Amino acid sequence: MTFASTSLPRHLLRGALGFGSLIAAFALLPAVGPASLLLLPVTLLAFRGCPTCWVIGLLETISRGKLRRDCVDGQCKLTTTA
Repeated sequence: MTFASTSLPRHLLRGALGFGSLIAAFALLPAVGPASLLLLPVTLLAFRGCPTCWVIGLLETISRGKLRRDCVDGQCKLTTTA
């Protein structure tokens, strides 16, 4: 399973949406009441589960195409591509 996005700008946009809706859900709580907590599912969708999953996806998106794992005779090595 991969958490990477198709592009870095798209992944960063998902992060901005996720963190923005998370902050807004709690910042609007005094003004709107519990209805502001309806923004939390938007956070979960943007993060694909949790903020940690988003960070892992960010690292995968950045490293996509730059790192390669080769396994020969039970020995695996992580190498960079040219």
